[in-house]
Amino acid sequence: MIEDKLSKNIDKILNELYGNNSYEIQFQKTRKEFKGDITLVVFPFTKFSKKSPEITAEEIGEKLVLSDQINSFNVIKGFLNIEIIEKFWLDQFSKASLNEYFGFVEPKDDSPLHLVEYSSPNTNKPLHLGHLRNHFLGYSISEILKASGKKVKKVQIINDRGIHICKSMVAWLDYGNDETPQSTGIKGDHFVGKYYVKFDQEYKKEIAALIEKGIAKDEAEKTAPILLKAQDMLIKWEAKDEFVYNLWETMNSWVYDGFEETYNRIGINFDKNYYESDTYILGKEVVKIGLEKGVFYKKDDGSVWIDLSSEGLDEKIILRSDGTAVYMTQDIGTAIKRQEDFNFSNMIYTVGNEQDYHFKVLFLILDKLGYAWAKSCYHLSYGMVDLPTGKMKSREGTVVDADDLVDDMIKHANNISDELGKAKDMNEQDYQKLNETIALGALKYYILKVDPKKRMLFNPEESIDFNGNTGPFIQYTYARIKSILRKNTLDLKISDNMKISSREKELIKNILDFPNVVQESANLYNPALVANYIYELVKEYNSYYQSTSILKADSDQLIAFRVLLSKKVSENIKLAMQLLGVNVPERM
Repeated sequence: MIEDKLSKNIDKILNELYGNNSYEIQFQKTRKEFKGDITLVVFPFTKFSKKSPEITAEEIGEKLVLSDQINSFNVIKGFLNIEIIEKFWLDQFSKASLNEYFGFVEPKDDSPLHLVEYSSPNTNKPLHLGHLRNHFLGYSISEILKASGKKVKKVQIINDRGIHICKSMVAWLDYGNDETPQSTGIKGDHFVGKYYVKFDQEYKKEIAALIEKGIAKDEAEKTAPILLKAQDMLIKWEAKDEFVYNLWETMNSWVYDGFEETYNRIGINFDKNYYESDTYILGKEVVKIGLEKGVFYKKDDGSVWIDLSSEGLDEKIILRSDGTAVYMTQDIGTAIKRQEDFNFSNMIYTVGNEQDYHFKVLFLILDKLGYAWAKSCYHLSYGMVDLPTGKMKSREGTVVDADDLVDDMIKHANNISDELGKAKDMNEQDYQKLNETIALGALKYYILKVDPKKRMLFNPEESIDFNGNTGPFIQYTYARIKSILRKNTLDLKISDNMKISSREKELIKNILDFPNVVQESANLYNPALVANYIYELVKEYNSYYQSTSILKADSDQLIAFRVLLSKKVSENIKLAMQLLGVNVPERM
């Protein structure tokens, strides 16, 4: 791109002016309040020039003007703002317009393999709003990494074992009366989640009854009969007790069916599923090896620990005294199994920031066990999602269910579409499909436009607005451009000696910046960069559309160019939204 072309020339100029030295050439975008297309940072050169930054910049600028690359320059302190010749932009745009997938890089045979973990649901409750941020973030990062030239595999670990599962199982046995998802008409994950809430309700009742009998609260919480039942069930499960194991398989199958229905609906998928019920066994075997190596140690009660105080952390339990596994046990096993399966270069864990400490410990343990690839593991830590109504609590049954939220978004899209009179001539099936596309686009875009590290407030009504920084606004712009393209009758080409306006140049610059955005977003694991890129591009295009005649321009030459420019904007919108997992409709 322009940076590469300019660098060669600037390096030559610097040698002419200040001698044969090694120069670090740094560019940045020109600030909007200054004239120019790209800015050269001059400060590093002053140690060779022995002159002020302003004089150094002037000297470089005067030499650059003599080349055929730039029109003009201006100096602001130690920054040289450069205006590139028009021909360069047109040449670059012409090349980009020939490539429908401009900005995407095809992976090579030797491209590194990135494993991206996301979703990671528990089988004791349905998917909720918090899961949706995880789903959209993990899927989007996978697609962005692919587009940047990496090989990618998407995986999930299903948390299908542990005390939380046993809680749902105990509650169903005690209060379920043999009802099933089929007999009740309740989606499988919702059905099992109902009994997780029921367990908590009964547990609290039992604690209150014990306290009334004079038992201390801490003791009551440990000795409530329903909790002891769940703990006993976990031990039986690990011992492969036939009744418990069969019940576990049955209830989990209900949940898997429910999850799959939601995944299909929101448009996410996986290359491979892992189950904690499998990987914890490998984890326990690795713990034995770690004990032999002195990485772990055993306490008097038989529990296994690791001491990470020398790394500024604390002691961490790896195996309970009764021999049952903890999350860390199975995460060790899962990581090793994945390396065996995929031989990955990098592994990205998409997990909320409440698990920051857990992953620090996990990566340290894997490193201490001698796995060199541990240093290539990365925790994509993201903030929680709040609603205007407050924080969600799954045990209390106050979770915002993912399926219900999607339903509500579609209803909202329907209402707005009806009010605005969108696509009046569509048949009912196409109309409903359009509203689902708008609803899911609104949901995904609103969540992904926020930096993953930030906690966010999700406002459903705001997200589905057709104005402002929203998915529907971008989708509508795309549909508007597709309408222009359907009306065009000319061959789309750039004529010789074409003159472009300042708005057209800005659009071209935005279009040409897309490959950089993809790469930066991949490097930082941040889809918000893509989302904000699309919004700026769309804003720029809408401003252009309002001020410029496209299909009624003064000449066929101009019409062809402006339609081609619009077409390329639409292609960039489609590709960028694709990276966010968002579909764009042809008509709205």
